[in-house]
Amino acid sequence: MIQLQILSGKMAGTRWTARRFPVRIGRAASNDLRLVEDGVWDEHLELDFDRTEGFSLTALSDALLTLNHERVPVTRLRNGDLIEIGSVRLRFWLGETRQHGLRLREAFVWGLVTVMSLGEIALIYWLLQ
Repeated sequence: MIQLQILSGKMAGTRWTARRFPVRIGRAASNDLRLVEDGVWDEHLELDFDRTEGFSLTALSDALLTLNHERVPVTRLRNGDLIEIGSVRLRFWLGETRQHGLRLREAFVWGLVTVMSLGEIALIYWLLQ
């Protein structure tokens, strides 16, 4: 899961989370992330994930795409990269992780420790008699 933090434009200050890939970004309503800003094409870029290569960014239809102030048609992304498409600046971030609740496991372990301790006390009591 990744997040794109929108730094400029009408949606500045919002974070958009991608959960499925590939992700298409552009002006058209059919895109996953729709940005209606100056200089943004209908289908501007595509963000994809490959297990061996990581996250990649591809400009569609020769659209202008800059990554960290350098023009690139295709590139791999790293955490914190700055993406500029038209008048919009985006920050690429890896999404926050969610930790599953461990209460049930912890209760089971503490219950097991309690049963073992009571068993040992009962065994010592039985051996002393």
